[in-house]
Amino acid sequence: MNLELLESFGQNYPEEADGTLDCISMALTCTFNRWGTLLAVGCNDGRIVIWDFLTRGIAKIISAHIHPVCSLSWSRDGHKLVSASTDNIVSQWDVLTGDCDQRFRFPSPILKLQYHPRDMDKVLVCPMKSAPVLLTLSDSKHVVLPVDDDSDLNVVAAFDRRGEYIYTGNAKGKILVLNTDTQDLVASFRVTTGTSNTTAIKSIEFARKGSSCFLINTADRIIRVYDGREILTCGRDGEPEPMQKLQDLVNRTPWKRCCFSGDGEYIVAGSARQHALYIWEKSIGNLVKILHGTRGELLLDVAWHPVRPIIASISSGVVSIWAQNQVENWSAFAPDFKELDENVEYEERESEFDIEDEDKSEPEQTGADAAEDEEVDVTSVDPIQAFCSSDEELEDYKALLYLPIAPEVEDPEENPFGPPPEAAGQTATPDDGSAHSGPTDKKQRQPSADGAPPKKKIRTTTIELQGVPSDEVHPLLGVKGDSKSKKKAAGRPKGSKGKDKDSPFRPKVCRDRAEGLGTPGNLVSSVYKPHEVQGLD
Repeated sequence: MNLELLESFGQNYPEEADGTLDCISMALTCTFNRWGTLLAVGCNDGRIVIWDFLTRGIAKIISAHIHPVCSLSWSRDGHKLVSASTDNIVSQWDVLTGDCDQRFRFPSPILKLQYHPRDMDKVLVCPMKSAPVLLTLSDSKHVVLPVDDDSDLNVVAAFDRRGEYIYTGNAKGKILVLNTDTQDLVASFRVTTGTSNTTAIKSIEFARKGSSCFLINTADRIIRVYDGREILTCGRDGEPEPMQKLQDLVNRTPWKRCCFSGDGEYIVAGSARQHALYIWEKSIGNLVKILHGTRGELLLDVAWHPVRPIIASISSGVVSIWAQNQVENWSAFAPDFKELDENVEYEERESEFDIEDEDKSEPEQTGADAAEDEEVDVTSVDPIQAFCSSDEELEDYKALLYLPIAPEVEDPEENPFGPPPEAAGQTATPDDGSAHSGPTDKKQRQPSADGAPPKKKIRTTTIELQGVPSDEVHPLLGVKGDSKSKKKAAGRPKGSKGKDKDSPFRPKVCRDRAEGLGTPGNLVSSVYKPHEVQGLD
């Protein structure tokens, strides 16, 4: 459907549930690509499931990690995807081939990672109990960003809309604005709760389009919306006032995850207590909708579609989709269409079935002649404005919007890559058919065994961070409950070795897995120390 024909007026937020996406595994995190055509979902068995969001079908499954995937980020052109798992590994993936380009091993768990909005060579990583790290993928170098207080290393960070600045926030409410290229301090301010009391920063999110607005989710259960231009104008130790303060005054709800709508006009926040989504209008600050999921479920992640009023939320390992209620309006297709409440006797016109309508009025010659002389351009393709940034005139024609999907064949041939039946019959002996064929047949079958050329050895870089504890456990694994439930949440499910044969989405076992961890049944406990996992290089 042409995005230019979407209604630009009226309400642009979801109203009701619109189905679910079942990834087979337990979903933990999700993110849309820049155009909203693909949705990447990180699962607890280490797989990344990429959904074609138009067809609502699985386009690709990448067997990415051994441990649960805790964070994902798309590159600007959609060809690359970076993922982080709870065993402190950050990997870069080629979305089209599903191959791993390179890996980075960190000393502590990764809370969040984000691609630079414009430069696909830079990735911002937020490790636990550490200052944020800016990775350069091409040369595997890293820069540790400066922090306000060396004793407070509970820091979150995010790129601004165009990646010119990095905003960091710590547990004492201090926000630093750093130049991305030089890491110099440009501006700073402190988030306070009325008086001099400070509150911890939980997350920072920027609007994708529109103004340079961003929101700060804090531990005092208030979402503050700021204007980025005002922050830069105030400079260091400024005192900017938030544009809006959003909160649930009745229930005092703490917020698990917040984000802007695609056009930046709405803000959605997911409750940390239940599966409930609160939607506010940014300009006024009023609550417009509360979407309630299944009772008793806890929310894990929320993502708003970049160009449509659709929200994806994750709870209990399932991705829920929220959209608008589509009402059929037939008069939009046929202007003279009328909806009838009861039967009406139809009166036929005199000339209704005539070959030539005698009563038809003659068209004005000037208008008809003008239409004939006008040349209609049918070759050039105008860029879709919804896919372009405000400082761009053209779309990125190298972008990866969709993934090719191989058709599922119900009765596949015995030997799709082998020689034709005549050649197979000549080389095979009459006793055992084609089971023990000659050397030529074996040569032909070789691509079937390999399926692809041998993969190159993946480069793994160990990131050394000074003074960072190496025994931290990721918050996803430190969930309240008994140890049995923890172990079940991490790694591939036991006993799936036989089931995989019947599963239509059987993941390919990566050859670069750790020694002794290549089979799905051989698991690593969720409570572990990083140095116990050997051979990841």
